[in-house]
Amino acid sequence: MSEVSIVTKVAAERITPKVGEKREEKKITPSSPIGIFDSGVGGLTVLKEVMRQLPHEDVVYLADNARVPYGGRPPEEIIKFNEEIITFLINYGVKLIIMACGTSSSIAYPVLKDRYPIYIISLVEPGAKAAAKATRSGTIGIIATVGTVNSQAFQNALLALNQNYKVLAQACPLFVPLIEGGFIEAEETKRVVKEYLKPLLKEKIDTLILGCTHYPHLSKIIKEKAGPEVVLIDPAEEAVAETKKLLEKAGTLKSKLAPAKYEYLVTGSPTQFQELGSRLLGKVIPHAKFVKLV
Repeated sequence: MSEVSIVTKVAAERITPKVGEKREEKKITPSSPIGIFDSGVGGLTVLKEVMRQLPHEDVVYLADNARVPYGGRPPEEIIKFNEEIITFLINYGVKLIIMACGTSSSIAYPVLKDRYPIYIISLVEPGAKAAAKATRSGTIGIIATVGTVNSQAFQNALLALNQNYKVLAQACPLFVPLIEGGFIEAEETKRVVKEYLKPLLKEKIDTLILGCTHYPHLSKIIKEKAGPEVVLIDPAEEAVAETKKLLEKAGTLKSKLAPAKYEYLVTGSPTQFQELGSRLLGKVIPHAKFVKLV
């Protein structure tokens, strides 16, 4: 049974605070918001998918943009950052958390997934499942941060589904700085994309997992360089579909009668996040609130 299925099965129990916990928690109700976090604007691709599949759900989006990028940091540091964010969001009153960060999903999720009384969803297994459905040849590529590639998380998830898959991974350390810097359409970005894809295309992949939530912001360029025969996989679609199933199982889907509310929290510059985030989300982010995690 998959990790997502296992946790879905016990979702109602995990959403309830554990008996004897010292920390006081806000009561979880259907109107409690979903928590989404990333190191920066990358997770907005997941928020877009939540807006599409769960348009009535309230969301608290937290961007740890004071410490972006995560990809090249030591695992213990990434885990520490995730602990701070998850604790903050639980205290903020969210009903579940989506790790809208490939690096966090790959490195911190296996360590932290069972530590908390609410459901935490990663992007790794949903991404692997989506790629398995899409591939025709069994030759699957992954592009991600250095940390995600080195963790082998996506590779292991794919091989657990089918040990005969040929899986190739390429670290793309320049993508996040280029995106966070707003250089999405720059010629240098196009050149970098082409160089990163070369070794994967040489092996004739037919499916490519975008293993970092920032990367769908480059999907137009990636698709152009990869060619029409390569299917791009954004794990967000499958991850949000699993989130919807979980909320239904737990009885915590929000009523469709109330409009959705979105709150944006940042650990770095609110103005920078609002400007770039509005552009990438395709909707105006009217306000972003600066917060201290600890």
